[in-house]
Order: sequence, then C-alpha cells, then structure tokens
Amino acid sequence: MSQAPSNIGAPEPLRGFELFLGTLCLSLATFMNVLDSSIANVSIPGISGDLGVSPSQGTWVITSFGVANAISVPLTGWLTQRFGAVRLFVMSILLFVLSSWLCGFAPSIEWLVVFRVFQGLVAGPMIPLSQTLLLSSYPKSKAGMALALWGMTTLVAPVVGPLLGGWITDNISWPWIFYINVPVGFISAGLTWLIYQKRETATRRLPIDGIGLGLLVVWVGSLQLMLDKGKELDWFASNTIVVLSVLAAISFILFVVWELTDEHPVVNIRLFFGRNFTFGCLSLSIAYGLFFGNLVIMPLWLQQWMGYTATTAGMALAPVGFFAILLTPLMGKKVNVWDPRIMATGAFIMFAIVLWMRSQFTTSTNFEVILIPTLLQGIALAFFFIPLTTVTLAGLSPDKIPSAAGLSNFVRIVAGAMGTSIATTLWDQRATLHHAHLTEPLIQGQGVFGATVEGLTQVGLSTEQALIQINRIIDQQAFTKAADDIFYASAWIFIALISLIWLADRPAKHMQTPGPKGASAENGAEQAAAGAH
Repeated sequence: MSQAPSNIGAPEPLRGFELFLGTLCLSLATFMNVLDSSIANVSIPGISGDLGVSPSQGTWVITSFGVANAISVPLTGWLTQRFGAVRLFVMSILLFVLSSWLCGFAPSIEWLVVFRVFQGLVAGPMIPLSQTLLLSSYPKSKAGMALALWGMTTLVAPVVGPLLGGWITDNISWPWIFYINVPVGFISAGLTWLIYQKRETATRRLPIDGIGLGLLVVWVGSLQLMLDKGKELDWFASNTIVVLSVLAAISFILFVVWELTDEHPVVNIRLFFGRNFTFGCLSLSIAYGLFFGNLVIMPLWLQQWMGYTATTAGMALAPVGFFAILLTPLMGKKVNVWDPRIMATGAFIMFAIVLWMRSQFTTSTNFEVILIPTLLQGIALAFFFIPLTTVTLAGLSPDKIPSAAGLSNFVRIVAGAMGTSIATTLWDQRATLHHAHLTEPLIQGQGVFGATVEGLTQVGLSTEQALIQINRIIDQQAFTKAADDIFYASAWIFIALISLIWLADRPAKHMQTPGPKGASAENGAEQAAAGAH
C-alpha cells in the first residue's frame, strides 16, 4: 500500500474566509460520503419493493458499496502520488456525483448494484484525502481542532442519514436519496478546486501491484457474491456457490503468498506479524461487522413487521448519534490518559447490553422502548473507534502508519459488508425455523385453527384472506423472534471479543490517537490520514 506524499503539509496554512470555505467544502464531501453509507439503510424496503425484489436482495445496495469502497481504499496512496492529492480528490467527488445520478436512474436491482459498485470505487480516496487536505489547511498547533471539526462531520452524517433517507423515501421517492448528492458534490468540488488547486502535491510514477490488486478483487468479490447469493441459490446445493467459494479460497491463498513476496504490495500483509495490529484489527473489524449487520436488520424489522414508515424507522435509529457526538471529543483527549484497552472493553460491554435489550423486543414493543438502546449505543460508539484504532496502530514506525491505517480500514469495511450479508441470511433462516415451530400447534390443533379461520370469515374476510392474515401474524412473530436471536447471539459475541483486546499490549502514550498538542501527534495524524480513513 503506497504512502501518500508527505509534502501535503508544506504549504502555508489557510487564513480567514478562505480557511472557512476550505473547511466547508472538505466537510461537505466527507458528509456526502458518510451519509451515503447510512442513508440507504431505511430505504431498502422501498427500493426492493419498487424494483420487484426481496428485502434481502435489496441489501445488495449496501454490501456492494461497502466491498467496492474497501477495494479502492488501498489504492489511495498510489493514486495520490500518480495524480496529486487535490486533483484526485476533485475527480473522486465528480465521479461520485456521476455515480449517484446513475444510481437514481437505475431501472433494476442489477443496474443499481453496478452503479453502487462504481460509487464505492470512486469514494475510496475521498475521506482520507479530505482529512489530509484539512490538516494542511490549519497550523500545526490547531491540528486537534481540525480533526475535531472533521470528526463531527462523520458523526453527524449517520444521525441525519436515517432521518433524511426515511423522509425522502416516504414523501418523494427513493432515487432522491442519491440525487441530493449532485448539488452538494458540485459545490464541494468547485470550492475545493478554487481554493486548493495552487496547493497541489508533487506527482511521480510508481509501480503498482497489478497482480495483487487483481487477486484482491477476485477473492473479495467472490466471497461477497457467495454470501449475497447463498440463500437465494440454496447455498452449497448450488454449483454456482461451490465455484464461488473455491474461487474465493484459492484466490485468497494466492493473494496472501503474492503480497508477502512482492516488492510493492498493494496491501502490506506483513503488518499482521505485529501483535497489536493483529488483535486490534481483528477486534475492530469483527465488532464492526456485528454492529453494521445488526444496524441493517433494525430498519428492515421495523418497516416490514412493525408497521413503521421509513421516516419513523429513521427517527428510531437517529438518536444513536446523540451521546456519540457529545462523548467523542472527550475520548480523543482521555485516550492519552486511560488505557485504551479498558475503554474498548467498556464499548464492547455496552454493545452487549444494547443488543441484549433489543433481544427482548416483541411485536408489542413501543417506540419509546426501542429508543432506549439506540441512545445507549451512542455511548458504545464513542468508546469504540478511537481506542481500538490507537491499539491497532501502537508500536508502528511513522512510515508504516499510512499502510497500517489503510489495511485496518480495508478489513473493517469488508467485515461490515460481510456482516450485513451474514446477519440478513441468518435472520431469514431463523425466521423460517420459528415459523415452522409456530405453525406446528395450529396443525396439531385443527379445531383451534378452524375456529380462527371461521372467526375471521365472519367479520367479512374470504377464506383465502383469512389464511393470508393468519400467515402474516405468524410471520410477524417469526421474524421478531429471529431478530431477537441475532441480537442475543451478537451480544455474547461482543463479550467474547473482549479477550481479543487484552491479547494486545497497552500502547505507549506517544502512540496515542492524534491530539491538539505535540508535533509528533500532528505528524502521525497527517500520515494516518494519507493512508486511509
């Protein structure tokens, strides 16, 4: 994974109104990117219904973006040195606008997935470069403030995403969740070019690991496609799934061997030889996969089986950002004082409590009860990313931080996409099992079943309508119980993950997450930002 040029911080800091505009345009790009990863969650039922596919197929809209985004992240350093940071950032924004426009016009789920893959690929450099350019805009002494402003943008977007996505889906139509990127993207790209074109970084031609990149695309793509299509094709009873799994396994083995021996690897796998990086990256990625998978199930359950509109489902999910926004600045300061392993342990315990509370949901659970674990989840998020990133990057020399940050984020994003596929598949499977268990007493007690059907026909329903109504009630119970199973199992996995954190060593204080004081922290921030978001 190539390191971005270090001379990004060489120009003089921006001042006055120019600094304000620079911060605004970079924040807009970041906001647009992060918003797009969360805005679609509450719109999946609307998208799948409009395009004539099941909600589980609709989740491809989320997973395809995540996988493509993960694949493009390792290329950020190489692309930056090839085209320059400013030019690459502006190109990424404009291509993101184009892909968003195409997503809105998609006539089928297949075309929508294709355009989302395109969108994910071009989005890869946007977040790391926005952070890098922002750091270059402020004096070294104000690097902490710059990172705080950037961090607030990334926290506000997931709060606005469900609300905005739900309102647009209910009141306009789902394509507009993509169309809104067009004016935002044009404003951000125009302002960025106007302010930063004279601050372009030096470019040079470097070799790229084409074989490694090709193997990366094959194994990640095959694995994700296998997970997405598995339920539809009855898993390993299908030759297609068998071929995809074999292809994923073989290409992954070849990828690991090649990356360990190539002089310019696209992904520096040797970083996994380090104790902290290995256990920090694993705990962060597995936890993120669990979190994101459960995050996707919640709006699907609320809209499909609890009668929520997309807007009310968004309102039920948005409060997650309340405590996250309040506590994250505090975590950035205290991670230098407290043991980040203790902080991460607290996050995992809180995630487990939140998921256990959700595992008690029933079909009669009201909106207020659903909001409580959503609010508490914001506390877990505040203690999650900063401490675990600190543990993961601890002990690495400054020249390795960009590669380590990029690899860690690649694994995390892939884990999030795969967590979504696994969670939705298990949800459907558990719902089928619960449906069978719930219908068994009805089959055995024909008198009760017959009386129920007769009672419904007496209120004006036909026999067919009565059967459909009964099946709908059973499905509602089955999918609720299945969601509870996923939440309950995830809670225990979070508890088990705590052991991974404590296999890592406590980071030395000089390796903590970048803060407002100390030149080494600021330089570390620049290097990490250049590598990945």
